[in-house]
Amino acid sequence: MTTEKTFKYPMIGTLLSISAPQVAEIIAMSRFDWVFIDMEHSAMSLESVQNAIQIMEGKILTIVRVPWNDEVWIKRILDTGCDGIIVPMVNSADEARKVVQASKYPPEGRRSVGLARAHKYGASFKEYVENANRDLVIMIQCEHKDAVKNIDDILKVKGIDSVFIGPYDLSASMSLTGQISNPDVQAAIGSVKEKCRKAGMPYGIYSSDTDDMISEINTGCTFLLTGVDANMLLNSYSDLIRKLKKS
Repeated sequence: MTTEKTFKYPMIGTLLSISAPQVAEIIAMSRFDWVFIDMEHSAMSLESVQNAIQIMEGKILTIVRVPWNDEVWIKRILDTGCDGIIVPMVNSADEARKVVQASKYPPEGRRSVGLARAHKYGASFKEYVENANRDLVIMIQCEHKDAVKNIDDILKVKGIDSVFIGPYDLSASMSLTGQISNPDVQAAIGSVKEKCRKAGMPYGIYSSDTDDMISEINTGCTFLLTGVDANMLLNSYSDLIRKLKKS
């Protein structure tokens, strides 16, 4: 765990979904500021996530998306020694408080205390426990129309460090699946961004378009996510074979 939670500059990250250690190592070598390690929509196991964190530790901010807003999952993933978590589908203030309770040691929460990799198997137990509540990055995803409706109350929950906007699930919840550019979807996203800015809450979003990414940076996005490992491999190989066959 290396974060100091300053977030004073745009943090550009990419998504890790492949368990192969070489992929984690390549991402760590690529000068990204943070990595979104996905356990919700990938086949990555807890063991492979911990292995990836061991490879990347100290080189890049490691944030793991847990499969669900579940106390057991949150506890086990934090014990890997990651720098923080992203919790999907947080649609109300009560659900946000549940995230905080699961992520913080008493008295701020009810996270169970153990001797895991995060604690260096006991070697830095005291230091980790004393600093974890302050240093761990706790992010929640706003990716449903209910979350948009409740965003004012969600932003008031103490202990949440950032809101990550999920355009695809948000569009699906509005019966506009995949229609990210739809005016209604864009209006919902814009509303969340504006309320985060007014509340002083760092926010993040995914984009694959360079112009969009520059615009996001210029309008206050803190955690910018771009590129998915599997998709980048597919596009790279597909582009290569297309060029070779065309010639």
